[in-house]
Amino acid sequence: MSQIRIGIVGGGIVGLSVAYKISLRFPQAKIILFEKEAKLAEHQTGRNSGVIHSGIYYKPGSMKALTCRDGKAQLEAFCDEHGVHWERCGKVVVALNEAELPALDRIYERGQQNGVECRYITVEELKELEPHVAGIKALHVPETGIVDYVGFCNKLGELLEARGHEIRLNSKIINIIKTTDGVTIGTEDKNGEHLDFLVNCAGLYSDKVAQMAGFKPSIKIIPFRGEYYELKEDVHHLCKNLIYPVPDPAFPFLGVHFTRMVMGGVECGPNAVLAFAREGYTNRQVKPGELFESLTYGGFIKLASKFWKTGAGEMHRSFSKKAFVKALSRLIPEIKEEHLVAAPAGVRAQAISPQGSPVDDFVIEHDDRAVHVINAVSPAATACLAIADHIVTVLEPKLVG
Repeated sequence: MSQIRIGIVGGGIVGLSVAYKISLRFPQAKIILFEKEAKLAEHQTGRNSGVIHSGIYYKPGSMKALTCRDGKAQLEAFCDEHGVHWERCGKVVVALNEAELPALDRIYERGQQNGVECRYITVEELKELEPHVAGIKALHVPETGIVDYVGFCNKLGELLEARGHEIRLNSKIINIIKTTDGVTIGTEDKNGEHLDFLVNCAGLYSDKVAQMAGFKPSIKIIPFRGEYYELKEDVHHLCKNLIYPVPDPAFPFLGVHFTRMVMGGVECGPNAVLAFAREGYTNRQVKPGELFESLTYGGFIKLASKFWKTGAGEMHRSFSKKAFVKALSRLIPEIKEEHLVAAPAGVRAQAISPQGSPVDDFVIEHDDRAVHVINAVSPAATACLAIADHIVTVLEPKLVG
């Protein structure tokens, strides 16, 4: 029997995790990972806040909830085994007024159902954990952590190459042709590469790669930029670990928060604004075709009409540091404009349904020759190894059949 050849599109945390888990389950397979950038983890993975999520927010029984809990345990064990820097530091979710208490209760209930260690704490206990925070009630989630996700990805890459698999950087996919016995991938740097199976982990371009492979996803990726500031070193003491607000349950983002980073520093944010390109990390990065596609998608039009007030506030914070500081100061009243310096932004690949709803769970679809990870937003980084296990389960009957 000839060697099975499997291609992975995308060198972010999900693509690398899938490649790693395939290498463990099918050691005789040949894996080729295609990454269009010059290094791994260049986009969503390398630009997120580095949090190991506990699983407290997610609908019980959902793929997010199940893979977050499993993936968290696997991630921490892997980091311990391979010397990747991580820390269990805990976080607080803070209600600022009476109106937020029902939503805080719902988060607590979900945490209990998902098996997350969490408890209500008094204002006095909150002040012991985070002396500078405001709030009338809070949840303490001691098992939340922080990690070096880029270091984790680089370690996965090392392990894959040590086992004889290929990581091809600077390899942008330009076409995918399905054949009777597999798929042929064309890249800018090489002629067509014939593969038996394909796993699409292309993140911000996952729906586009799926379409290129002849698959028609039912949802579309809309890019939302999250902009951050960092605290200057002389005010790092204002945040000891992780401080989160009570999120709007109807909006797929957690609100601006404070995150101590495992490699040093404290990050503040993000907001959430429509990006003008799928990799539009600033307001000046515009791809007219991609922007037009977002603005004319029926699902986005319905979403924008529903959340226009929220969106206007997010956009205002994008252009006004003063407005951003005002949002942050709800959690830490001492924060001032002069305490903050701009930090690199990230872009979230948020899937939106034709009905105008943010897709709330991971979406992984497949046909006879390919598996497509269409929606893998937070907590996908935490859940990456468990998501990879699921994909291996989907692939297994195809590979051994």
